[in-house]
Amino acid sequence: FVFTARAENFLWGRPDIDDTIKRLQAFEKAGADVLYAPGLGDIETVRTVCSALTKPVNVMVRPGFTIADLALAGVKRISLGPWLTNFAFGMLETAAREIQQDGTFGFTRTAMPFGKLQALFAEPNA
Repeated sequence: FVFTARAENFLWGRPDIDDTIKRLQAFEKAGADVLYAPGLGDIETVRTVCSALTKPVNVMVRPGFTIADLALAGVKRISLGPWLTNFAFGMLETAAREIQQDGTFGFTRTAMPFGKLQALFAEPNA
């Protein structure tokens, strides 16, 4: 069991880094295993949060972040949040618009082959 505590200031339009850190430090003192402030907007803010805490910090990815940069900033856990779902729906929308607007099916050239998709769901060592 891992207890992750969230300070949601940035999600609720309160980008107060000092208050966010204060809340995370209180969670840390109360025994949280992992600390999380979703919505941190840049790597410097991430670094500031990580350096103010002793427990592992979780960060939700954003455009421009890299695994290497997050690791150097002190992040110990990375969340993808809605990004994979948003990406998949974006590709679905692109395909639907192509069909609707162009009457073509070019998107099928980059689709995952059925066999490869099926292999992802195969029993291991079956």
